[in-house]
Amino acid sequence: MAQLTYTGITSLDGYIADREGNFSWSEPDEEVHAFVNDLEREVGAYLFGRRMYEVMAAWESLGGNGEPGYIQDYARIWQTADKVVYSTTLTTASTARTRIEPVFNPEAIRQLKESSSREIGVGGATLAASVLAAGLVDECRLFLNPVVVGGGKQYLPDGLGLKLELLEERRFGNGVVYLRYRTLP
Repeated sequence: MAQLTYTGITSLDGYIADREGNFSWSEPDEEVHAFVNDLEREVGAYLFGRRMYEVMAAWESLGGNGEPGYIQDYARIWQTADKVVYSTTLTTASTARTRIEPVFNPEAIRQLKESSSREIGVGGATLAASVLAAGLVDECRLFLNPVVVGGGKQYLPDGLGLKLELLEERRFGNGVVYLRYRTLP
C-alpha cells in the first residue's frame, strides 16, 4: 500500500501564501531544493487542486540544459509522475500524464493507495484539507521558512484536529527547518 504525504513550504505562522497570494518568500535555495528532490523522487502520483496544478504545471517546460542541475532534476521528477487534478472548471490538462477529476472522491483515493507501490503526494491546501479530513494522509511534511506573513492561505485548515508524531527534523543553512510528522489515529 502506498503512503500518502502532504508536503508544504510554509511561513513560520503557517501560511503557504500571503494575503495577496504571493509565495515568492518560499522559493527554496539549492540546498533545500535538492533535499525536496530526494523526497519527491519517491512520488509516483500527485493529487492537486486546480490552483496548485496551474502553478506546478510550469515544471512541464522547466529544466532545460541551461538550468541548474537541481532544477533539471526536479523537472524530471515532475514530468515522470502521474497527476490527478480535482477541478470543477478544468476540462483538459495542459501537461502529460495528467487526468482531471471533477469531484473529490475519498474512496477512489483509498483505492489508489491500495493499488500503488509508490508514494502519493497531495498538493494544494484546499484539496489537502479534504484529504486530511477524510483521514487519508499518512505524513505531513513542512518546510518552515523564517518569515511571518501575517495571513493568507493556511497550510492546515481551521477546525482540523490531528494528532501527530514527529519522525524527523532538519535545519538548513538559510534558516529553513524541515519537520516530518506521521498522522496518528
